[in-house]
Amino acid sequence: MGQKRSPFASLPPIGQLLQHSEITPYLSKIDHEFVVHCLQAETDRVRLRLGAGEKDNALSREALTTEIVSNVVAMICRLLAPSLKPAVNGTGIILHTGLGRAPMSVEAQENVARVISGYCNLEFDLESGKRGQRNEHVEEILCQLTGAEAACVVNNNAAAVLLTLNSLAFGREAIVSRGQLVEIGGSFRIPEVMEKSGTRMVEVGTTNKTHLRDYTRAVSDETGVICVIHTSNYRVQGFTKEVPLAEIVELAHEKRIPVMQDLGSGVLIDFKALGLPYEPLAKESIASGADVVTFSGDKVLGGPQCGIIVGKKAYIDKITSNALMRALRCDKLTYAALEPTLKQYLQPGRLLERNRVLKMLLEPLDKVSQRAEALLQSLTAVVGNDYNLSIEDSFVQIGSGALPLEQLPSKAIGVSVESVSTDTVARLFRQSDPPIIGYIREGRLLFDLRTIGREEDEILISAFERIAGM
Repeated sequence: MGQKRSPFASLPPIGQLLQHSEITPYLSKIDHEFVVHCLQAETDRVRLRLGAGEKDNALSREALTTEIVSNVVAMICRLLAPSLKPAVNGTGIILHTGLGRAPMSVEAQENVARVISGYCNLEFDLESGKRGQRNEHVEEILCQLTGAEAACVVNNNAAAVLLTLNSLAFGREAIVSRGQLVEIGGSFRIPEVMEKSGTRMVEVGTTNKTHLRDYTRAVSDETGVICVIHTSNYRVQGFTKEVPLAEIVELAHEKRIPVMQDLGSGVLIDFKALGLPYEPLAKESIASGADVVTFSGDKVLGGPQCGIIVGKKAYIDKITSNALMRALRCDKLTYAALEPTLKQYLQPGRLLERNRVLKMLLEPLDKVSQRAEALLQSLTAVVGNDYNLSIEDSFVQIGSGALPLEQLPSKAIGVSVESVSTDTVARLFRQSDPPIIGYIREGRLLFDLRTIGREEDEILISAFERIAGM
């Protein structure tokens, strides 16, 4: 009786795989050990599968070699290709966190490309020839826009809140209303940030009502700061009361206690004048006497990810001299993108055409509708009869915790394909180059045109034509 053949006998040796005609071209282009690692990893995966009981009819060395080589080539191509890719946002969420939040202006893109082409004066004073400060690139503009005495920038607004608390009230108490103990995406919670900052949180008032007397009773010799947190990603409505910032400031300053306000998304222009719901302005907070104000750069402001801190010079100096500042500071790319973004606000007459977030927010619905009609005609011309195309009414959300109750009317291109699931169609568009991300509603894949730029229409048309031809 013959000995039973090992299920692993047909596995090709690594040396043989390295000589395969589809593998050898990579040996002259990339690291040899990297190729060996990929081959070994895939061979190990197949070995595990065989050990689990693979049938004999799939165990020929030729078949296993073909499988391993094919998968390794795909693995190498995937690992060498850029993972971070530009994408077309058809989700109807303007500040989509998963898609990188604010799309930046042409000026910001061009300035980043210019600055990263070589060295730059990030921390070098061109006048004196000595070391400079990186915040100088944006501090004067921020002070002009907000009315603050001084300003600095860190890598996101969570860092801005953490650093401010640590600088003003480390080892002491931070007073905050219970109605302002917010949580934003990624489990950023004010109580936990306060704990990490080294402050002791003192809650006052209730979820729906906080009075000035609540703050007064909470103030003690241990109070380091009073915090005012703008609930930018939710609203408490009905039987409610909040204490105006100016009244909190008056109480705090009588006791020689600083007031910090976190605005969350952060707004530099009057939204009400543009027909949008009111959002507190940074300059209003400064005018009301807040000592430090923090907000995001990559939300409605329309810039790169960063946390902006503005306020009285004495407190900003404490913040910038904190040892944590070095751990949380921004790099040259952030400053290169932020500076031109902020300068757009100094030219309000051209702001709405240059700031892409504001442009999406404020584009008239009739213009979106006209574009939808023209795009539908172009798409109909390139797809077959299996494609059911339509223009759908939709609503756009701001996203990223900004204007949580606001939904803007919009138009979307809807598509469904006979005999193909909507999930499959959505996956095909996600696998396009560049990826096109939509959303599914009532069995149809939708691409919202308020979040897709006009310059991306041709990308959408080409993707439809390619997928229809598959």
